[in-house]
Amino acid sequence: MPRSRKAAMVVQLLLSDGGDLPLSQLPEAAQARLTRELGGLNIIDRETLKNVAIEFAAELSDVALTAPGSVEAALKSLDGRISAATVARLREEAAAQNGSDPWTIVLELSADEMVPITTAESPEVSAILLSKLPTSKAATLLGLVPGETARRIAFSMSKTSHIRADAIARIGTGLAQQYCGAALPAFSETAESRIGAILNSSPAATREQVLEGLLSEDPSFGASVRKAIFTFADIPARLAVPDVPKILRDIDSGDLVRALASAAGTGGPLAVAANHLLDNMSTRMADNLREEMGESGKIKLSDAEAAQNAVVTAIRAAADAGTIALIVEGDDD
Repeated sequence: MPRSRKAAMVVQLLLSDGGDLPLSQLPEAAQARLTRELGGLNIIDRETLKNVAIEFAAELSDVALTAPGSVEAALKSLDGRISAATVARLREEAAAQNGSDPWTIVLELSADEMVPITTAESPEVSAILLSKLPTSKAATLLGLVPGETARRIAFSMSKTSHIRADAIARIGTGLAQQYCGAALPAFSETAESRIGAILNSSPAATREQVLEGLLSEDPSFGASVRKAIFTFADIPARLAVPDVPKILRDIDSGDLVRALASAAGTGGPLAVAANHLLDNMSTRMADNLREEMGESGKIKLSDAEAAQNAVVTAIRAAADAGTIALIVEGDDD
């Protein structure tokens, strides 16, 4: 039984006993995988649940210490124990390392390019901008603005002592968007990746219809979306042979049988994908699956697509977790 399925059993057991689990603290990929595993659970016999619970308790007893796990969590645990200035600096460093600090974009402007900010924004905002600049550059900027404006900005420096770090970050975002021509991304993934992920889980007819429309409206965008789509038929080109056994343990056996049987019966690229999986697993497992495929009978189209999507979802989850690395089109390997 895969560890993810055991984890889902433990979570379901704790939830049924009224436990309040902070699952939102898990990475999004882990939350999605756990939800899919919970959705796949059915009736669990007493002995199986007992064995899983004993194994979980044994592993839990070996844990000697847990750590915050992130800079933000560490800052919360140290609240009141380190200075506010240190907290602000660490938050800015973490944001810069994640590539999300808007001030890095603003501070790349030349002093001449910053003059419009001092004339259009409030003296307090300009004072914050000056405070973020190296001393020499701040002096250059102050010398470029009219004397009265410079005086108001200098006076406003006294009002910036107690501004919260998150407010400074929001001001940086606004300045970057307004004066740097930089629309800071609201999503961590590209539009092509996001629509591709949605279409991955859509029925084949819907996927092809939407893709055809995208290619017609915007060939370049449509082609990028097509590359981002990963369907069952794409498995031979995207899933490396050594990675096949790694993803099989995380797929429900019923879904796997239905996916392979329906794909083999359809022929074409789907059958090639099914053979790619069967040919690269253990001989014993492949023989057992082929026997079950022969006994599966006629599979409804909706059930076939759902099963094939379950296989693809498991592969993507393994890639998100770093267990495998999907082959990217154009790679030399």
